[in-house]
Amino acid sequence: MSERSVEVSVVLPAYNEEATIEETVAVSLATLDSFLPAGSYEVIVAEDGCDDRTPAIADRLAAEDDRVSHFHSDERLGRGGALERAFAAADGDTLVYYDTDLATDMSHLEELVESVRSGEWDLATGSRWIPGEEADRPAKRGIPSRGFNFLVRTVLGSNLRDHQAGFKALSREAFEALQPAVQDEHWFWDTEMLVKAQRRGYRVKEFPVEWTPKGDSKVDLVRDVFGMGSQVLRVGWEFRVKPYANRRTGMLVGISLSVVAVMLMFLYLDPKSVLAAMAGADPVLVAVAAAIYLTSWPLRGRRYRDILRELGFNERTGFLTGAIFISQTGNLVFPARAGDAVRAYVVKARRSVPYASGFASLAVERVFDLLTITLLAGSVLVGLAVFSPADLATLTATLLGGGDVSAAQRESARTAIAVALGVGTVAIGAVVAIVVSARSETNRIRPLIEWASDDSYVEYVATIIERFVGDVQTVAADRRAFARVGVASLTIWGIDVLTALVVFGAFGVDLPLATLLAVGFFAVSVGNLAKVLPLSPGGIGLYEAAFTVLVVALTPVGPAIALAAAIVDHAVKNVVTVLGGAVSMIALNVSLTEAVDGTGDVTPDGKAAHPSADE
Repeated sequence: MSERSVEVSVVLPAYNEEATIEETVAVSLATLDSFLPAGSYEVIVAEDGCDDRTPAIADRLAAEDDRVSHFHSDERLGRGGALERAFAAADGDTLVYYDTDLATDMSHLEELVESVRSGEWDLATGSRWIPGEEADRPAKRGIPSRGFNFLVRTVLGSNLRDHQAGFKALSREAFEALQPAVQDEHWFWDTEMLVKAQRRGYRVKEFPVEWTPKGDSKVDLVRDVFGMGSQVLRVGWEFRVKPYANRRTGMLVGISLSVVAVMLMFLYLDPKSVLAAMAGADPVLVAVAAAIYLTSWPLRGRRYRDILRELGFNERTGFLTGAIFISQTGNLVFPARAGDAVRAYVVKARRSVPYASGFASLAVERVFDLLTITLLAGSVLVGLAVFSPADLATLTATLLGGGDVSAAQRESARTAIAVALGVGTVAIGAVVAIVVSARSETNRIRPLIEWASDDSYVEYVATIIERFVGDVQTVAADRRAFARVGVASLTIWGIDVLTALVVFGAFGVDLPLATLLAVGFFAVSVGNLAKVLPLSPGGIGLYEAAFTVLVVALTPVGPAIALAAAIVDHAVKNVVTVLGGAVSMIALNVSLTEAVDGTGDVTPDGKAAHPSADE
């Protein structure tokens, strides 16, 4: 090829294409020869770790025709990785690729090539979704494709209608300028190239093509959801948030979350009821309850420190306590504990704990929390059944329609108890699964994902999930660590219950100690279990209803006092959390940019390469 002046390089990304690759190369050569001068083009088979006869066929084609080259990879690079490698080594200044199934009619190849070769456009792409000229696609692929393209236009600000069509060309100048900015190496590669080209002012042509669906068009969960979906969110953050995310905006976001949390508390609870309830309580004892609850937070930080230490990350209790305050404030705003994601990027930003390890440590903590309060609630329930069946019968009657509580409170309590039973069962099952898997050396994650998909994103997704599961198993495999975290969880929730009992005392409730403890543990446990599902932010409303109904059913305390105590108890805990979150955000001065850009500096064995310095 050294004697020829190659202007156009066509790359055919191939993975297990033994049935089609020879015909695709022949059609490509014939079509290119119809409008380009002899010797001005080349066809490169970018074979991506195939395990069929594609490599042998490509070798033979390259040996038979000097216009054909074969680039082989022993391992799968992904479509984007294979294209980057081939484009970098290609000779032409106009770089072209299309899918080897030739789903796009090759009569459009001349327009694709000449749009860029002429210098009129920097990039060109065929489109199946230009209004009035849409391709006829099966619904099972057409609907997801439209959804993906709509998401790209909405989130990433693209002006194109179709980003996925495998029929594209770009100039070498555009490729070399954009390639360092494109992070994906799989199916999202060309979409990322297109959207970043538009943002940088490159001229991008989109033109309609005739397209015929070929091959298997099934929806792939790994590729379409975990792969493409996560990449849209990544680039969306890079475009929409990162330019404005700094220490100042990070602090403002944290304070805003705190304000929203307080507003939501009053949205789900009548402000007059809260103030009236607090007016009937002894302010000194309410303050004592807040102080008692505050003592549980350093214990939370210490427990989280113990979990991270098992994963090889040595952090200060004070820092981790602040991170927990911030994430719990988020949980008051976002349902289903979604605020926990805040903690994952706080510890990544400031301590380089990888996201997989951060979420694994959170999973361990959450499982212990749920298991602890499930056992506490279950113990009281068993005790009622054995030692006080009359009280259990009264509770059942109250839930079914008896007692002095309102219909709304009764319905919320039923929901809360049903949720608590479900969550508790899942928590026990999760602990059993973690302990059993920690004692097994069999890796079931990768085979399961490979069974679900054969896409090149499998390696990417499997590696992340394997690390997550491995970190969870690491903590579970150490009996001492397991016991230490368990004892800490019991202590933390004991303090939570003690806070509620002091609030009872603030309303002058006088009950036998055994009854007070049993009702306190039961009401607090069921109320907190109910907060897990996304039925209201922070479980506000559900907690109070469950607390009230359980207290009324099991004690002589009337519904007015029970509801007032529930409101004040939850309000005290939420206020402590919100204030702690605001102070922690200011003290830690978390940068959202660092959180997204930082990478986990870990050794191959998963341990921290450089333990964090104290701040």
